Formats: sequence, structure tokens, C-alpha cells
Amino acid sequence: MRRTTRRTLAALTACATTALLLTACTGQSSTGGDDGSAEGKDVTITFWHGWSQDTEVKAIEDNIAAFEKLHPNIHVKPVGNIADDKLEQALRGGGRDAPDVVSSFTTDNVGKFCAAKVWADLAPFLKKDGIDPATTFPAGMLKYSQFEGNQCALPLLGDSYGLYYNKTAFAAAGIASPPKTFSEFEAAALKLTIAEGDSFKQLGFLPNYHGYETAATRYLAQYGADYFAADGKSNIATDPKVAAMFAWQKDLIAKLGGYDKLEKYRTTFGEEFSAKNPFHTGQVAMSLDGEWRTASIAENPVSFDWATAPFPVPDDQAATYGRGYQTGTIIGIANSSQKQTAAWQLVKYLTTDTDAVVSFANAIHNVPSTNAALNSPKLTADPNFKTFIDIAKNPHSSTTPSSINGGAYQLSLRNFGYDYEAGKTELAAGLAATAKEIDEAIVQAK
Repeated sequence: MRRTTRRTLAALTACATTALLLTACTGQSSTGGDDGSAEGKDVTITFWHGWSQDTEVKAIEDNIAAFEKLHPNIHVKPVGNIADDKLEQALRGGGRDAPDVVSSFTTDNVGKFCAAKVWADLAPFLKKDGIDPATTFPAGMLKYSQFEGNQCALPLLGDSYGLYYNKTAFAAAGIASPPKTFSEFEAAALKLTIAEGDSFKQLGFLPNYHGYETAATRYLAQYGADYFAADGKSNIATDPKVAAMFAWQKDLIAKLGGYDKLEKYRTTFGEEFSAKNPFHTGQVAMSLDGEWRTASIAENPVSFDWATAPFPVPDDQAATYGRGYQTGTIIGIANSSQKQTAAWQLVKYLTTDTDAVVSFANAIHNVPSTNAALNSPKLTADPNFKTFIDIAKNPHSSTTPSSINGGAYQLSLRNFGYDYEAGKTELAAGLAATAKEIDEAIVQAK
């Protein structure tokens, strides 16, 4: 599965505008009841998901077939390529055509799904079957599947973010190993940068926020920043780690040539998910990206040696090296479903059966979403992919927390980042104004 900062944030923009409507219009109570499937009654459930590529669809359908073999009385009707806006409309409307099991690529929607009670709380199901979420799922993945005590979703595969680096370029620059701290990273980025006129023949790293996966949230994961305080208010203006990250990123931009020069170079980059990706072409020697890039390079081989490593961390947090940002797919049960007993059996199988999770991860080249699957000998993981498995296991890895209005706070933070790196706002004042904007939006959503 491939997620990009641009696509995700575009989706968040649309989702944020409907958060208040969703909260106001869909507070349905659970009507699941007993569908008779536990007693062997034939039941057909509908499963809406977002996968659309042939290999992805085959992989999910293979898992469904394995589930139906174990539960011959439960029949699953999968419907793929479902976007979140269509899913929300169906959940608001309910009725016979609404899905029973639902999934989403946008973990930032968990807060409003849970708060609006359009996805059923899975805690009673987990408790009844003796499944402890805290020991079953990695901490970061578990965090993005719940909101204010409501476990309305479960992780279904994940993504980890790390460093891709050009080993050939490293050798030419006399760099023996990937950087672990930001001071080492800065030194490497400068050594790897080769000027060419008023541009670059090779850039060590592009730190700008418009650069594909180089979003503020990815960087903040390396600092372990807190987005919200205990009282639920935005913490971005008071957590010193947030200001430190923005200052670090802007300082790196200056040392690599300045914002305007880097932005001009960025316009020469090709599409992110193609052989023209700037890491593929050698235009950048280091890149922040997800585990799916390993499969992309296998499909579109590069002309140099390359490897992966965790993304560096601040020098004063060197002990946390190995951490990274995590996100993934979530799955749950529609609260309006009349077949929740059968629906839970499918959700439980897809999310907690080790062989099911591993086979799905192997098929679509994503990170497994249970601790058992991460350690399974059946998991296909060459050294470059193993980097992302280890990031998922790292206790310091983190995610962006759920909010009642979806990813609106991330949009506010993104927009501040754009202005700050371009020199349009001051750091302290800009963060304070952004925190106020975030708090006001959350109050309105409530």
C-alpha cells in the first residue's frame, strides 16, 4: 500500500470539513444483536475496503477465502476501492446497503469515527475472546486505532518510515555508515551535496515540507513530541521539542543552499511513485520514505548500491535511535450493522490471526500489525525491509494521535510549516497562533 503526504493531507482536508456534520448526524447506537452465526446460521456480511491494485485485491480476497474455509457459514462480500467520503456517506445513511465491516487508509479519521459512534466499540468483543490489545499490537499502531478510551478500530497492516541512502554516493563522499544523529545527518547531507551552476548535480537531502514524505509529522516522530496536553489542548507551542524540530529543519535548509534554491531544484523531480522519483534517479542521496519504497526499487532497479536505516534522531536523544513514524490501515465494524457477531469474526481473523497477517503483509509489502506477526519466521524480510520491521518494534516509535476532527490539527501544523520555512512567520508567534487555531477547531467540532 502506498501512502503519500500529499494524498493523505488532501483527504484530510475533505474529511476535516465533514467532521462536525458526521459527529452531529451519526451518533447511532449499536444494533448488532445476535445474527445467529455463532450457532451455525448462514450469514452474509459486506466488507468495504480501499485496496484497488490487482495484487492487493487478490491478497485480501485470498485471506477472505481462508476465513470462509474456517467459518463455512459466514460468507463475505468484499467491495474494493472505497474512499473514505463514500464510506462516511454510507455510515451516515445506514440501511440495508450499508457495509458490515469497514476499513480505511486514513488513521486520522479514527477520532471522529469513534466519537460519532459510527464504528462499534470493539473492546467488548476483545474482552469476550480474551484478546489483550496491549500485548497483541505494537504500541504505536494500537494508539492510532483508538480515541478517548473507545477501541473502535484495530490495525490491519502498517507503514514505518525510515532512511533510504545511496551507498555508492556515500562511498564516494567517504561516509562509512548511515547517520544516527542529526549532527551526523547534517554533515552527511553537506558532504553528499554536489553543486552544478546555480543548482545541484546531487543533493544530499531535501528537507523542505513540499518534498513528498518530508512532513512535519514525520520529523516530529524523531523527537517524540507531544501534540496535545493532558487537558486536550494543543501542546505545539509549549513542547520545546516542537520548536526544536522546526528550527532544525529550517537551519538545514539554509545550510544546503536556502529555501528558494531547494524549491527550484524540487521542481525538477519526477513523480513520487515512479522510476523518476529523485532517489531513484540519484538527484538526492538520502530520502525519508516508507517500507513500500523497497518494492518500488525492486520494480524499477536503480543504477547504484542502496540500503535502508532508521531515520536519525536529535543528538540529545541518541538512545532512541531506531524509532520512526508509524501509520497504517484500520478496520472496524459499522455500528449500524445487524450482523456484528459474524463481522467480528472476520475482523478478529484479519487482525489477530498470525498467518493471516503475515501472508497479507508478504503479499502487499507492508509491515505486519501484531507483535506475533512481526516476529514470525514466515515473514519475508530482506535486510532492507527488516529495517522497517525493527522500527515497528521499537518502543520509541510513535504516531500522530487521534482527534475528534480528524487530521485538521495536522493541516494547521502543515500550513505553519510551509510559512515558517519560507520565512513568512516567526517561530514562537507562529506556533502560538497555530495552537490557538487547533484548539478553536476542536471546540467547534465538539
